[in-house]
Amino acid sequence: MLEWLLALCFVILVVSIWPGSKYFCTESQRDALLQRFGILQQVAKGKTEKCVSEREGSDDAQSACVGALTGEKQRTVALICKPSALANYLLKHCWTFSNYSPCVGWTWRASAFLQSVYEACWPYESPVQFVRDNLQLSDDGVVALDWAVPSYQKRRRTSSHSTSPVLLIIPNSFGKITRNVLKLCEMALSHGYLPVVFNRRNHNSCPLTTVKLQQFGDPADLREAVRYIRYRQPAGRLYAVSESSGSGLLLSYLGECGSSSYVTAAVCLSPVFRCQSWFESGLCWPLQGALVLYQKICLSRYRTVLAETLQTDTLFSSHSLRGLEEALFCQPGYPDSTPAAPTGNGCSSNTSITWDAYWEHNEPLRDVDEVAIPVLSVCAKDDPIRGDAQSTVPLELFETNPHFFLLLTDRGGHCGFSTQSEGNDAGAVGAVGSVAASNRGMESHGINWSHRASLEFFRATTDFFNAEERAKQLASRRRGLGGAAGGRFFRHRSVSTCKRVPACSHNIHAIYSWQRSYTR
Repeated sequence: MLEWLLALCFVILVVSIWPGSKYFCTESQRDALLQRFGILQQVAKGKTEKCVSEREGSDDAQSACVGALTGEKQRTVALICKPSALANYLLKHCWTFSNYSPCVGWTWRASAFLQSVYEACWPYESPVQFVRDNLQLSDDGVVALDWAVPSYQKRRRTSSHSTSPVLLIIPNSFGKITRNVLKLCEMALSHGYLPVVFNRRNHNSCPLTTVKLQQFGDPADLREAVRYIRYRQPAGRLYAVSESSGSGLLLSYLGECGSSSYVTAAVCLSPVFRCQSWFESGLCWPLQGALVLYQKICLSRYRTVLAETLQTDTLFSSHSLRGLEEALFCQPGYPDSTPAAPTGNGCSSNTSITWDAYWEHNEPLRDVDEVAIPVLSVCAKDDPIRGDAQSTVPLELFETNPHFFLLLTDRGGHCGFSTQSEGNDAGAVGAVGSVAASNRGMESHGINWSHRASLEFFRATTDFFNAEERAKQLASRRRGLGGAAGGRFFRHRSVSTCKRVPACSHNIHAIYSWQRSYTR
């Protein structure tokens, strides 16, 4: 208890002396003071980072860095990727990538730690409401899908014939719905998307109907949820955005499903790539203690039921993220999704698995070579949750894999990315505007820069694929006309594969039972 009081006093002291300290210390002294407390990382002055990638088999080099000048210092947003036609298209049409002006100077929004805590913990009065669908899974477990709707909309459910794109949002792995998620839903609605938030078992008031919890990188539940979304909205494109440690689930799903993921493009906001080392190294004690306490509170209501398969004494006495994860999934008797070894009497024995064996099946990048869609990762070098960018961000992945793109900023914290315009309009209340509202029109409401970059990435990739498809169709028609002139005739036919489905029922079990028979 004393440690928490000291931490609270320290935060209050920093916030109190921050605005006035610029009058009694120089800029170098301020940076040295903040560097000493670990709040702000020292940024080199007058240097511009360069990210140059060479094409294979060519001596020409392509620069993928976009510079942004703010005040007296030069900040850089680097787009790190393998040179390709899509990369050139993104650099040309995504103006948000080069329009990042982070908060600088003597303000709390310039601190990576403070803006990260603010986005994760501070409440947000959002005009968005949610309509929940409880989806029963094949093992009788339940996950929740929260469909975001504006408060002024009288009709709470969208039509299954709607062609609006669906934005699947995956929160962090702890189930906390943050300001970042709410603001993303608000902005997605204003741009014509249908946002839906995926809640794991026991997360965000989702009932726990089985003793099995979802492992960190097990995409089985997400796969069934995506199938249900495709059944409910068959005419709209599907996009996905993950936040923080929730990116591990999204990357695992994209890797296991490959080209059959039904997702057009995906974005990971402040992702954690090397999750095993992240659990082992641990966070600083205030953040790690808060996350462990939050998970224990969510699990405490099912303590009696979990005691049948887990050692709850070990579970609720854990003081670290690794200890809590091991107590949940690396104990004997846990109903693992992988088949257990058969015994002599014909039954299966659930034995405990080691920590390394657990991450062999849950590491997000285990099947990264199978990803078949464009994936954008937005990261900041001063992220206090993920850690040092040089050791936690796999730069070689983005330099060699044509499907992965990395936006790396000097500042931004963890899911923060506060801008100068957002800092000036901090007191403004966001409102859901019309579907045709543009990015520039909503900038006055303090929209997060990473959200603008994500939606612009979706628009650019969709336009690029549509242009490529039109070019292929035009080329095939020209080849067909040329063949007809030479004596051969090719008839162009368009085959429709639409299949009539039964009317949507509000009984989730009936929906899923029909879906299973349909997929078979």
